[in-house]
Amino acid sequence: MANPTTEPRQIRTPDGRSLDLYVAGPEGGETLVFYNGTPSAGMLGSGVVRAASERGMRVVSWTRPGYGGSTRQPGRKVADVVPDTVTVLDQLGVERCFAIGWSGGGAHVLAAAAMLPERVRAVATIASTAPYPAEGLNWTAGMGKENVEGFEWAFAGAETLLPHMDKDWQTFRSVTADQVAAAFGDLVDEVDRGSISGEFAEELAASLREALRPGWWGWFDENMADVQPWGFDLASIRVPVHVWQGRHDRMVPYGHGEWLAAHVPTACPHLSEEHGHLTLVVDSMPEILDELIATK
Repeated sequence: MANPTTEPRQIRTPDGRSLDLYVAGPEGGETLVFYNGTPSAGMLGSGVVRAASERGMRVVSWTRPGYGGSTRQPGRKVADVVPDTVTVLDQLGVERCFAIGWSGGGAHVLAAAAMLPERVRAVATIASTAPYPAEGLNWTAGMGKENVEGFEWAFAGAETLLPHMDKDWQTFRSVTADQVAAAFGDLVDEVDRGSISGEFAEELAASLREALRPGWWGWFDENMADVQPWGFDLASIRVPVHVWQGRHDRMVPYGHGEWLAAHVPTACPHLSEEHGHLTLVVDSMPEILDELIATK
């Protein structure tokens, strides 16, 4: 039998695109939708699946457009994840779900919270960016140099970003578990670097390779979507939003979590001095799920 955390099945969207869908865990309980980061495939981390399964939850994820085997959707906005979410939930027969968005998936889970309150019970962001621009937030302050450069190119526009995509793609398209920490460079400090080992490092590298297998267009589209209007109003959110952020995060700095906690009307802040971008997922998933489930 294929491993559901690494082997997808394809589904079709109403507009004819394909999405690689991953489903793991027990049937019949609550459903957890997991929006992965940027750039990554929808492959499900074993730690997430274990923590969810122990709570009787099935985990669902899919590879966003342009990554892996999912059809590209040029010019997509963050809000465009919502019709795909509806497609997935409908095809699986799920009326309501919980949802988590990690890193670049954070904006997408906030879109679901804002636009699908009838389908989403409560959500959690883990190391999510704030919108750009965000009043009162120095958006790149505290980021590692690789992200500062990448976002500055995206701020300048598609023509500026495009010539730089191939270099980063070459770095990550064939990365192995023992190369991931070095490949992240200034984006991880000693706290996050220490978590990149064993099973987590293997799965992180595999997700990067699968996402970037067809090229870098999905990554490009997502970088541009991050710094454009997201297509929904954070102030309209009415479902609970748990905001998890670590002080040691150099991919998405602590200030982004503070900003979201202050500007999402239903925010439940979980701002940690000890954690980073990766350690929250490696070490805190049981706690994150328990807090999420308790809000239903």
